[in-house]
Amino acid sequence: MAVVVPLASSSLAAQVRIGVGGGVLLPTGTYNRTDKAGWVGAGDVTYWLPAGALGVRAEASYGQTTQQSGTGNTKIAGGMAELVWALGRPADLARFYVLGGIGAFNVNIDVAGISGSETKVGFGAGGGVALKLGTGSTRVFVEGRYTSVSTSGRSISFIPIRAGVRFGT
Repeated sequence: MAVVVPLASSSLAAQVRIGVGGGVLLPTGTYNRTDKAGWVGAGDVTYWLPAGALGVRAEASYGQTTQQSGTGNTKIAGGMAELVWALGRPADLARFYVLGGIGAFNVNIDVAGISGSETKVGFGAGGGVALKLGTGSTRVFVEGRYTSVSTSGRSISFIPIRAGVRFGT
């Protein structure tokens, strides 16, 4: 019995995972009418609660798209606080998850040398899959998320699709 209790409590220990990745930023809605697909890079830290199915994530990202006319670009920098719910067990080879959250984004639009920027609230929801590498805790992931930022006059909405690696305890 003394051996079972330490094993059970260690399997219920909270985990912190750090992730980095990059990918494509796909404009949607009216943003899609003005800009082409671009790129995005991001980093995140997730604190998994002891049962391992629910996590709290902080994420920072930066992305850029080029306007359809080729005369300018849109740069989006931001951060989000998110809840992550993972299906399956932490030891599974593949773990699907859903996430959603709220954050702040700075949207900087530059058209023919004239630039303007705003920092506004945004929200996002999406999902992904994390695949375990070897016997350690390192995982590769692919995820996508619909994101909307409420800028003056209209919302900027986009889908960042990101692949990367996560590691931690």
